[in-house]
Amino acid sequence: MAEVIAPENILEEIELSDLLHVVMTKKKEGLRLSQACAAYVDGKYELSYSFADDKTYQLTTLRVVIDVDAKVPSITEIVPQAIFYENEMKELFGVNIEMIALDYNNKLYRIEEEAPFGPKKEENNG
Repeated sequence: MAEVIAPENILEEIELSDLLHVVMTKKKEGLRLSQACAAYVDGKYELSYSFADDKTYQLTTLRVVIDVDAKVPSITEIVPQAIFYENEMKELFGVNIEMIALDYNNKLYRIEEEAPFGPKKEENNG
């Protein structure tokens, strides 16, 4: 029977200015981007980028908390498979991600409401 490896998940809170450097470090360590997502919480965005080690099953999540008007650099030049994750964050939440390698310009999903999971327009105006 195979050995079951169940390490603790790691959450690293980082600054937006460190995002590209830390993502590059994770890639150089041989980790694989396993998911990226956004959440709109208490008037801010929480961006999570999870990296998996396929040998140890260790999962490390980078968490970036930003203001809704912050400009986020795309990680797609480092991790090309982030294209769909970043387009989803941009389209469904309204995250301002810049320079996505393949930007679907809010046409990834067929939705009627702009950024349905992000801040509502009345929150931004008042």
